[in-house]
This record gives sequence, structure tokens and C-alpha cells, in this order.
Amino acid sequence: MINNFKIKNFLLDIFFPKFCVGCGKEGIYLCEDCKSCLEISEQVFCLCEKPNRLIQNGKCNKCKFKKLDGLYLAVSYKNQLVKKIIHQFKYEPLIKELSESLTDLIITHFLLLNKVDDFWKDKILIPIPLYITKLKRRGFNQAEEIAKNLSNAFKAPLLNDCLIKIKETPAQMELSEKERKENLKGAFEVKEKERIKNQKIILIDDVYTTGATMEEAAKILKEAGAKEVWGIVIARGS
Repeated sequence: MINNFKIKNFLLDIFFPKFCVGCGKEGIYLCEDCKSCLEISEQVFCLCEKPNRLIQNGKCNKCKFKKLDGLYLAVSYKNQLVKKIIHQFKYEPLIKELSESLTDLIITHFLLLNKVDDFWKDKILIPIPLYITKLKRRGFNQAEEIAKNLSNAFKAPLLNDCLIKIKETPAQMELSEKERKENLKGAFEVKEKERIKNQKIILIDDVYTTGATMEEAAKILKEAGAKEVWGIVIARGS
């Protein structure tokens, strides 16, 4: 008996063929040649606007006051191909399957750091949420798709209904750094706080620019009782 899943994929490939976002090669959304052009980070940096390379801790003395305990990122958002891939993933046309290729970049980053086991132990994954109207408009939460893949890869539990966005806010990219911080005040809420009390949390998002989104989310999670809050993104803008 022919597998229905394979038939479905076969038909999708015929009527909706895949093309590499980078070079246009047919059959895959991100080919190996284009992926090899992306410089995956082998280092960890602090949370400062002009980040310093770190050896152990997640923050330097200048950013130690921040609520986020540290950040892991796979690639630089200054890379034009990275920008194109993430834009294609999030906006027009939406390509949900790109989450697998983008997650592979994060996994490779942790392999290069030799942090496949120790970092993920006893941690819970939480994606940065979308407001309900944006979620319906887009059809999926890109951070949640990345979080699902990482949860499967590292066997870490995922809570996708614990942190919620309770108000609609203008797009962060349209605002200054100061406006971004004000824009997100009161935007997040934690449901069932007992689920994260004394837990070590990993926040998942696609891009880290000023850090306003993750910092506000980390603040709300720690106020709700979280012990640690780390961030993981595909790319960083600085």
C-alpha cells in the first residue's frame, strides 16, 4: 500500500515545486551550496549594542543588569542571504518549511560550541508569541516553528501556550530603539505561572536587533517566577 503522506508530498512537488531562496535551484528551499555560504557563529557574544565575545557567562559587566541571561545566535542578519531567507520565511510568500533549514543553522551553531548536551539539560522552550490577529493573518508563528524543531532535536519540553501576547503592537522594525522598548511594555502575559516557577527558560525568536522583545519577555517570565531566561535566535542585527 502506497503511503498517503508520500503521495501528498509528490503532488505538492508537482504543482508547487520548491526553489532555493538563494540561487533558485529546484527541489529545495535552501540548497547546500547556499547554506555553505552562510557563516555560522562559533562564538557567544554579550547583549550589548556593540557585543563583546564571551568565554563563559552570557553577559559582560556592562549588560549584567539585563533580565535576559544570555543569547545564542547562528548567523548575522547583516548577511543579505540571511535577510532574504528570513523575510521569505515570515512574509511573502510564506514558506513554513524553511523553518527546518533555519533550525539546522541553530543546531550547527551549538555543535560548533560543543553545547549539545549541557546547555539543554533541564530547560524549557518558549517561543516569542504573536498577537492573535497577526497569527491568524500569517497562519503560523515563525518562532514556534523553530521552537518545535529544536524541541525535537534536543528533546527539550516546549510550552507554546504559557507566554501570550495580550495587545497588538506596531512592527518593531518601524521604530527607534527607545520606541521599541515603550511599544512592548505590557504586551506579554504569563498563563499558569506555576508551570515556569523556578524553571530555566529558553526564549525562541527569529531575529535579535535591539533586544527589546526578548528583554520584555524575559522580564515578564522572571516576574512570574522563572529562575533563568536565555535567548536563541536565527540571526542578530548587531
